[in-house]
Amino acid sequence: MQKLLLSIDKISTWVGQAFAWLIMGLTLLISWEVFSRYVLGTPHAWAFDVMIMMYGTLFMMAGAYTLSKNGHVRGDVLYGFFPPRLQAGLDLVLYFVFFIPGVVALCWAGYTYAAESWAINEHSNITADGPPIYPFKTVIPIAGFFLLAQGLVEIVRCVMCLREGAWPSREQDVEEVDVEKLKQMVHVKDEDIQKLDVLVAGRNGGRP
Repeated sequence: MQKLLLSIDKISTWVGQAFAWLIMGLTLLISWEVFSRYVLGTPHAWAFDVMIMMYGTLFMMAGAYTLSKNGHVRGDVLYGFFPPRLQAGLDLVLYFVFFIPGVVALCWAGYTYAAESWAINEHSNITADGPPIYPFKTVIPIAGFFLLAQGLVEIVRCVMCLREGAWPSREQDVEEVDVEKLKQMVHVKDEDIQKLDVLVAGRNGGRP
């Protein structure tokens, strides 16, 4: 079971990291549009719609990835002090009451929107030759499917935690730098850092 859970985690991670490259394209597009508008004096009416669709795609396709890393926003003021079984029980209730109905509705409505958009060959009406919208609307049910699959994995994790009293492991990914942990890894003490600061200040004539 754990191998299956980690396999779905890997799929969510791969999808999230693949679509994360859209931020590069979005950055380049915004930079070019600013240069084109204010330097060349040739703005593009379609650019704003394309920017919105690129960011929307990035945002939606990162949902399952973020859930697989337990990275969605929650109120940790009390939750973080709860024992694992209480956390799992609370999560399980919320998954069934809110998450599953909400994501199923997202998939259903997204499929309807995408089908209608493809049927009418929908384009942005901001210009006469506006960019097509149907590929962007197709992302909605696809993102919902990945999010639903990852949600089912999280439900299984909650059940396992209720049975075993501890959260099962997750697929590891990039983490923020933990300064204290980094000090332990390289065997550096606060005293050593203070001595180095004094030495550097002495060489700079007392300046930091």
